Amino acid sequence: MTRLTDLYSSYDQSPWLDNVRRDWIRNGEMLKWRERGVRGVTSNPTIFQKAISGGADYDEQFAALLASGSSVVDCYWEMVVADIRDTLAIFRPVFDASNGIDGFVSVEVSPLLARDTDGTIAAARELDERIDEPNLYIKIPGTVEGLPAIEQVISDGRSVNVTLLFSLERYREVMEAYIRGLERHDGDLSGISSVASFFISRVDSEADARLEEVGSPEALALRGRVAIANAKLAYEAFLETFAGPRWEALTARGARVQRPLWASTSTKNPTYPDTLYVDALIGPNTVNTIPDATLDDFEDHGTLARTIDADLAEAHAVINALADVGVDLSAITNKLEVEGVASFSASFDDLLATLSVKASSLT
Repeated sequence: MTRLTDLYSSYDQSPWLDNVRRDWIRNGEMLKWRERGVRGVTSNPTIFQKAISGGADYDEQFAALLASGSSVVDCYWEMVVADIRDTLAIFRPVFDASNGIDGFVSVEVSPLLARDTDGTIAAARELDERIDEPNLYIKIPGTVEGLPAIEQVISDGRSVNVTLLFSLERYREVMEAYIRGLERHDGDLSGISSVASFFISRVDSEADARLEEVGSPEALALRGRVAIANAKLAYEAFLETFAGPRWEALTARGARVQRPLWASTSTKNPTYPDTLYVDALIGPNTVNTIPDATLDDFEDHGTLARTIDADLAEAHAVINALADVGVDLSAITNKLEVEGVASFSASFDDLLATLSVKASSLT
């Protein structure tokens, strides 16, 4: 047994790997992550930007696609789909053994569609039908424009990873969109799955900067505590939402809860413990998608304990104290959403620019 396997067997939390690399798929490293206890994989435009731009692993396929007349954008998606399909195959045994709880691999629609509801729906459908595997998650940003797309794609019977969530208000809206999508679906619901990716460390990075600007002892005492408190309140909202008659009517049709997924869980501040955002967010019916370096750190010296619903009163007190010192959490989360969309879009644009340059040397 390892700490990663214990996370699931003892605490009902699924550790997922937040990375996709073609060399890991080919050299067996991705399989080793599965064997160590990783139960799923997430990707995003920044991850693929680093993977594809970082070496020659994709050059052979890229050159063949160019020679066949494919555009640079089409080449990008062909390379992404190839990696996702191969990773799906590696994690399909986890999906089968867990009765569809884990073993998922996520691929995101184009980040350029984050403010385009109809475009997101069309892209989600196209990706889902193109890859056509039961353990695929289509990633859709949890923007205002993404909410109706999430509802529609769920009602289609497709599985969705909602990404870029920072605020409790938006998270509640996402859970509502998931439930409405299930209610609209005609038939058995057991084949539909979803997670809601609630971002962690970026909240502390922004909150800490604002608390340091305030500079009072009361403000400084809140540094490094806001993101975890925010996530604990999200978990509290999760427990409230997936209970009661409305939800029970859906479970009678086979519905599964939309698990909270803790994302951005590497520690950005070097003065904080390197496993802070894993240790503090352990609990049932949750996922933590973790970069490989942080997975190694947790496996080496992480702390196993049920923490996600411990000290909820303290979590409320932290959020209340944040307002008392004049820091607006909603302003933080709104800023982070805008920056997150912009960051993924920039990664996508940078990658296409890099591929365009490389194309000239390969043709």
